[in-house]
Amino acid sequence: MHRLRTPNPVRRLKIAAAVAVTGLALGGCSPAVDVPPAADAANPACAPMMVALPDAIGDAGLRKTNSQATAAWGDPSRVILRCGVNVPGPTTDRCVSVNDVDWVIKEGNPVWTLTTFGREPATEILMDPNKISSATVLADLSAAAAKIKASRNCVGQEDLQNLPSSK
Repeated sequence: MHRLRTPNPVRRLKIAAAVAVTGLALGGCSPAVDVPPAADAANPACAPMMVALPDAIGDAGLRKTNSQATAAWGDPSRVILRCGVNVPGPTTDRCVSVNDVDWVIKEGNPVWTLTTFGREPATEILMDPNKISSATVLADLSAAAAKIKASRNCVGQEDLQNLPSSK
């Protein structure tokens, strides 16, 4: 005949304490931000940029996300970043250079999409300019984006005026 052993009182206390600590740790965390990964999120070139991301953009703190090569700042999220998006080709969309990183800007209503130009893989930022300044976002993220080497730069209308004529 088998006898059931009752757990030792010290062991029961340790188990209860472990459960309580785990509950506090899990209860104090905000949930991860659901960000769909980009098609090329597994590209190893994203890694140096991801580890160089700032802990905050303005007063929006970095949060955990549930996908590779993604990041989010603010609660609720004010800035979403995804590495590994399609590399933009030639475009007539506005392109700005911030700290030697070129960004193609597509103004939506209300969300703007800012995508690195001339870097592979490309990085995309989604943000609402009514909630956070695009200048702050680009200034704070350009150093990290620069970890992906540039192969091309934006060309503006003024650059096209000085082209040599064909013979």
